[in-house]
Amino acid sequence: MWSDHEHEWPEETQPAASVDRSRDPDGSWRSDSNLFLAPDTHARTKEAIGKVHEAETRVTTGLDQAVKDSPFGGELVGLDYRRKGEDRLKEKVAEKLKVELDRTPEEVVQGLHDAIRYTVRLSRENYTAGYQDVKQRLESEGHKMYYEKNQWDDAEYKGLNTRWITSEGQRFEIQFHTPESYHAKQEITHPAYERIRNRMTSDDERAALEAFQAEVSAWIPIPRGATDIVNHRKDIL
Repeated sequence: MWSDHEHEWPEETQPAASVDRSRDPDGSWRSDSNLFLAPDTHARTKEAIGKVHEAETRVTTGLDQAVKDSPFGGELVGLDYRRKGEDRLKEKVAEKLKVELDRTPEEVVQGLHDAIRYTVRLSRENYTAGYQDVKQRLESEGHKMYYEKNQWDDAEYKGLNTRWITSEGQRFEIQFHTPESYHAKQEITHPAYERIRNRMTSDDERAALEAFQAEVSAWIPIPRGATDIVNHRKDIL
């Protein structure tokens, strides 16, 4: 299906091919979806991202230990992607500053929930109990979960997404997956997701991409008890 999609919407027709950076000033930045950061804003954004990267090491160490200590056989996978790509972070800053004119780059970066993100993979048999166990271990270390979204009944994506904040104020995201849902997200539907999130993607292609994701997700087995996990959201400063 993905091969057919790429044949109908080839790479050379994608929005990135039409972005013009020829007149951008030195030190500025422009994304493949045509979002722009002026030189000073770009420099401040890069510095703020650097501070997030410094905090990541401590968060990773604690989460890795919590997963290893759990008796339910979970794995911390995809660690090469634990830091969201710098260009994607810059894109998120540019998106925010375009509509929230009173915000600073530093405030936007600090408020990003997934600048640091992780995936815990659990077997279908141990999924629900393993999730609850890792959650309790993180809370006992002083981390606070402020957002929990159960997407096991979602048509296009299967999994559980949670957002956390450390006692020092660093936010991070953890996704909880089974082997099947992780494989679907990481190895099959990710290119479709990247095209969907590009605001320059056409409505026609976006509809085809969403249909592709739904077809893939329909084949993912749902772990027992996973749909009973209740959504949770708590306002934080």
